[in-house]
Amino acid sequence: MSAKIAIRGVAKGFDGKHVLESVDLDVETGTSLVVIGQSGTGKSVLIKCLLGLLRPDAGSILVDGEEMVGASERTQERIRAKFGMLFQGGALFDSLPVWRNVTFGLTRGLYQSPARMRAIAHENLERVGLGGDILSLRPSELSGGMQKRVALARAIAPRPEILLFDEPTTGLDPIHADVINDLIVSLVDDLGITALTITHDMASARKIAHRVAMLHSGRIIWHGPRDRLYATGNPYVDQFVEGRAEGPIR
Repeated sequence: MSAKIAIRGVAKGFDGKHVLESVDLDVETGTSLVVIGQSGTGKSVLIKCLLGLLRPDAGSILVDGEEMVGASERTQERIRAKFGMLFQGGALFDSLPVWRNVTFGLTRGLYQSPARMRAIAHENLERVGLGGDILSLRPSELSGGMQKRVALARAIAPRPEILLFDEPTTGLDPIHADVINDLIVSLVDDLGITALTITHDMASARKIAHRVAMLHSGRIIWHGPRDRLYATGNPYVDQFVEGRAEGPIR
């Protein structure tokens, strides 16, 4: 299986503080990779570097063999078009109805072909388990779990090749979190999407991952199949996944 994303030696710092230090990571085509780690370990910075929102201080990021770091804006835009993103807070536009939120990436916010856009929105809402009855509602009229699913419908509407998930279950109760987990699994399995998720939710990691990597102090300290997550022999990983206060992580 080939690497859809190949990250090599990526480093990033701010004001003299190293956040990422020589990160190496592969995400294979059609698989789900989950990056775990404490808050503040650089997980979100890694995603921003991957999207070209931040430029690494060093290293290479290849998407389908094409270099993202240092590429022209036009090339970066073309590569970014392969990505869909589910933000931690959903990041829906409160001033727009659900159908316009879902199709925002297709219309770039312009008001065009309402009937066709509503149909596209309806199709994608159904894929995440929601009905057409919410098309004209505002996000504020929806529950937190429904908002997450609308945001996921928006992320998949342009049919991306890669989906990035930033703490997808944060703020959800265990039942609604599991709904999101099931949706991520189905998107990878049914649509063949490549997924990269950052989370500290171990229930989510266990369910959605094919492979797991742990980021600690700016480095990948372990990377392997999900089935080995609780038998890594790495004291940092063991402490984190077991949620123990005692251990090398302070």
